Amino acid sequence: METAAESISLGFIISGLVVGALFGFILQRGRFCMNSAFRDTIFIKDFTVFRAYLIALVIMIVGANLLNDMGIIHLKAQSFYPLANIIGGYLFGLGMVLAGGCGSGIIYRVGEGQLASWFAVLGFFLGIGATTNGVLRPLYDALRSVSVGEPSMTLPGLFSDDPMVKWAIIAVMSVVFLALTLPSKPFALTKSKGFYWSVTGVLVGVMGVVAFWASEFWGSPGFARGLNFTTPTGELFFTILTGDAKSRFFPMYSIGNYQITWASVYIIGVPIGAAISAKILKEFIWKTPRDPKELLTVLGGSFLMGFGAVAGGGCNVGQALTGFASLSVASIVATVAIILGNWTMVYFKFIKPMSDME
Repeated sequence: METAAESISLGFIISGLVVGALFGFILQRGRFCMNSAFRDTIFIKDFTVFRAYLIALVIMIVGANLLNDMGIIHLKAQSFYPLANIIGGYLFGLGMVLAGGCGSGIIYRVGEGQLASWFAVLGFFLGIGATTNGVLRPLYDALRSVSVGEPSMTLPGLFSDDPMVKWAIIAVMSVVFLALTLPSKPFALTKSKGFYWSVTGVLVGVMGVVAFWASEFWGSPGFARGLNFTTPTGELFFTILTGDAKSRFFPMYSIGNYQITWASVYIIGVPIGAAISAKILKEFIWKTPRDPKELLTVLGGSFLMGFGAVAGGGCNVGQALTGFASLSVASIVATVAIILGNWTMVYFKFIKPMSDME
């Protein structure tokens, strides 16, 4: 493992905290959680949050690829590990229903004072740590022993290296995804306590593009890391517990005797921004679950999320937004697996019990 040779700068700290805080503010103010986005489509037939996700995805795909082609950032698509991406993504989808939130959802809700989310973040890290450095590492290695295609395999790359092919695919995807948002009236902009769903989608997408630039400029020269919650959560906890972020892929920087990454600073900012939004909306309240058993379910579900996210190459944001924006085949496959896992657990946890009661 390489250690950091460079001390952090003021810009490093400020940019990480600001990007994280703004993103946390947007998540809380827009009630944006991709567990809800996927769950509601099958459970209550509500596509509102899912359509906000589609808007964010289009903005990130177009914005990130424009910056990449202009040479401002450098996108790198993940390698395709079919077993790991499918099984890991599916298990992550199962786990986030049990945990009551996706990777971003559980972290921003920490800023709302929800004790269950604190347990979820703990379980998430335990799952991450056990997979990257603990007892589940052999299973992780086994799942990722099978790879397909060349490294950094992208959807356009399956057809041609011609940039025109890439932008033709982006154009088709953008038209289809945006057309799917029209039934929920994205331009209505009705008044609400938080952000209107389409505004939330736009802001999430814009922050995703900003994070691509900021993560490369301040934290990972030569590689736009973007938004993610899996690896940064592990890096933050490892820094707190051992003084070393234990990053295998990204540069680490020194702050005294501690080794940190830009993303671990950004993760700190997310609940701070969410707390500010919650305080303004008067939604901050220390809340504990009525049934203690719920905490065990949350802990188990978030542990499963941690393993699934590491094995699958990322969480919902890391794969379904950031990875998808690079047009990575691995990220697209993992996203589909996450959705299927989410729907499976929603069926067994909510839909089937309600049907059995009728």
